[in-house]
Amino acid sequence: MTDTAAGAVSRKSTATAEQMNFKTKEGIWKVLVIACGLLMIVLPLAIGAFLIYRGSATFTKYGHSVLEFLFSSDWNPADDMSGGGKVGAAVYIVGSLLTCGLALLISVPFSMAAAIFMTEIAPKTGNKVLRPAVEIFVGIPSVVYGWIGLTILVPFIRRIFHLNQGFSVLAAGIVLAVMIFPSITTLSADAIRSVPVSARKAAYGLGATRWQVISGIVVPAAQPGILTGIILGLARAFGEALAVAMVIGKTRAFPKSILSPTTNLTSAIASDMGGAMEGGEYNAALWSMALLLFIISLLFIFLVHFVAMKGAERNKK
Repeated sequence: MTDTAAGAVSRKSTATAEQMNFKTKEGIWKVLVIACGLLMIVLPLAIGAFLIYRGSATFTKYGHSVLEFLFSSDWNPADDMSGGGKVGAAVYIVGSLLTCGLALLISVPFSMAAAIFMTEIAPKTGNKVLRPAVEIFVGIPSVVYGWIGLTILVPFIRRIFHLNQGFSVLAAGIVLAVMIFPSITTLSADAIRSVPVSARKAAYGLGATRWQVISGIVVPAAQPGILTGIILGLARAFGEALAVAMVIGKTRAFPKSILSPTTNLTSAIASDMGGAMEGGEYNAALWSMALLLFIISLLFIFLVHFVAMKGAERNKK
């Protein structure tokens, strides 16, 4: 065999070895990616199954009805295995709805104004100054929001409204509004930015003013993305526990106004789960609250997908 033929055979062998090595690496990464994808599917299902198993004990093991749990305000579960207590969680549910609804009413106008300013009014200033400032809010821990609310906001509300205490739905709503503000603002700004420039130019060509373009063209076109941001912000508000627990007052009573203290689902779970007897009626009722929050989160996710689907269908038309 000549040197040329030997070199060709050596090069071919090297190429074959490299190709096999590449295929081996590709196969390993493929298996790893598939495993991670399956894990992301299995993990939520496992969490849901576990919450159903633990949360359903209130109704299967201790014989309470779903209607009692959702609509009764009589909360006195037994902290043992005997049962016979009351598990009406209406006060907690109403507290969560009021604080989250108030947070949306406060946050959405500011979020929309900030998103429009960043994208339509002063995009250069918005991207250099406002957007980094908004992103800083995302990185602040929940306990910091709660501590600021406890030491500054609660005394301020007490002085302004001449109350005996400042713990209230209003305090919780304001804290939650600040916490969900960056999420709604960022997603709304991205949705507005995704509106084609040609749509703006066409409107300007017809003689529309800037505010007419924003209100009549840009915001309606970005509506699915904006609604998605609002829904995700609401989902975060429902799941927040520590910051709300520090300012809401944790009073188990229906609030008479937004200046009254109350409690909510996450505050009850965070404060009482550690001291409840494992497997007892009290523990089961708290797990039922956790299951309710999980179901609410699923509803929000389905709602996001529904809004996105409707937006895609409208864009096709």
